Amino acid sequence: MKRISTGSPFEAEFAYSRALVKGGWCFVAGVTGYDYRSMRMPDGAAEQARACFRTIEGVLGEAGFALPDLVRVTYILAAQDVAARIAPVLREILGDIRPPSTMYVAGLIRPEMRLEIEATAFRG
Repeated sequence: MKRISTGSPFEAEFAYSRALVKGGWCFVAGVTGYDYRSMRMPDGAAEQARACFRTIEGVLGEAGFALPDLVRVTYILAAQDVAARIAPVLREILGDIRPPSTMYVAGLIRPEMRLEIEATAFRG
């Protein structure tokens, strides 16, 4: 088992790893739009989605996986209108990968967070 960290202060505060690799699986914890090194957050939902996927792609790469290995993606949105704002970004980044996914609208822990994305990858 391998644990991966982005150095996010949230990981220490809430006692979790950004990702965990076990066997052929990589479980990526919920990622928000922060650049976790600088703790800067883009303003718009689309920019936050891009930032989320930059983090997810980096974590997957460190774990030996890539975006085409995604088998599940969960989106937690701060408001219903966020879905329409991020849809073009999802098409751009996930294109033909088209992993199974679910979207929820829920309160997030900071008001600047427009979305959180959780992902699971598998290499068989």
